[in-house]
Amino acid sequence: MSRWFGRISGFFRSRTLAGIDKSGNKYYTRKEEVDGILKEKRWVDFKGEEDSTSIPVEWICWLNGQRKKAPTPEEMVELEAKRERVKLNVARLKKEEEERKSREHSTRASTSKVGVPDLKSFIRQFPSTSAEGVENDKESDTAEADASKFRKPEEFRERKPSPELQPVSSEPTGSGQSFKPGTWLPPT
Repeated sequence: MSRWFGRISGFFRSRTLAGIDKSGNKYYTRKEEVDGILKEKRWVDFKGEEDSTSIPVEWICWLNGQRKKAPTPEEMVELEAKRERVKLNVARLKKEEEERKSREHSTRASTSKVGVPDLKSFIRQFPSTSAEGVENDKESDTAEADASKFRKPEEFRERKPSPELQPVSSEPTGSGQSFKPGTWLPPT
């Protein structure tokens, strides 16, 4: 029992204040021997309610050991000012984007169907395999005539590769009728 009390009292005596954030949370560190190795323990004492979302990112990095040194108050002020500048820039960019979209919308409304694609002329350039998309035979004839422009010339059609160009397989070929165990060796 005395060992337990000694450990608790040692816990409070050997801790070192590393810093305080703007919310009033206090950050401590302590050297402790674990399995014969001296390790540093880091923790936070919250001011008021324990809300881990109130911890700044720099202090989280320090607590997790991603930073060796605790953030200084000057560094925290500088980083806070940088965050505010970023927020202002984001707000400005959102406003500019909304203005640009409203201008585009107003110019689109004033022009009449200039940028709208013609779906029928798009479909006509492809050959149809069924009569569903074609309204009459005349349109299907023009669609086929237009599609012939896009067909492959004879020289580009698929051909079987010559035997000289086919890759040589390292796998044995045959039906397996003539197989004798221990006779096949992989190619070298």
